Amino acid sequence: MTDPHVADHELDVAGRPSNGLLSRINAPVARAGMYLSVTGLLVIVTIVFYQVFGRYVLNSSPTWTENLALVLILYVTLIGAAVGVRDAGHIGMDSLLVMLPDRAREKIELVIHILVAGFGVAMAYNGWILGASVGTVKIPNLGLPEVIRYVPLIASGVLIVSFSIEHIIALLRGEEVVPSWN
Repeated sequence: MTDPHVADHELDVAGRPSNGLLSRINAPVARAGMYLSVTGLLVIVTIVFYQVFGRYVLNSSPTWTENLALVLILYVTLIGAAVGVRDAGHIGMDSLLVMLPDRAREKIELVIHILVAGFGVAMAYNGWILGASVGTVKIPNLGLPEVIRYVPLIASGVLIVSFSIEHIIALLRGEEVVPSWN
């Protein structure tokens, strides 16, 4: 199954689509992560609208809206960023990579994915440490444990590692990870 938006010559350069076990697991996980991020963004917009409506129309601004919106922003951005790693939606400076010979480009891409996986490990580990340090503290006006602010950091780190490993395996096999939004 090929992407109709990808030209034939791009498929020749990129390799065949990856359909290994990790790709079959990661594609629906990435799709679910993006659906959750989009839903979270809509909830944030609704919460902020309610806060503005309460402040200027009802003259009684709800106190919980700002804290909940800030927590949801963490989930939306971190899970969305992890999905961006899988679907190559993150910011990249690949104009120099395109000019390199295939072997050199593949080696540099491999190093990049290894570094990104290391960053994901650091995110998950440090999110765990930080979450554990505030486990008993409550978020004001919400009554929820402060640790929920660190759950998306841990989840995003784990997803980034998994998505990076998927890219590394695909590179070594001469395959291409197909974005989950096809």
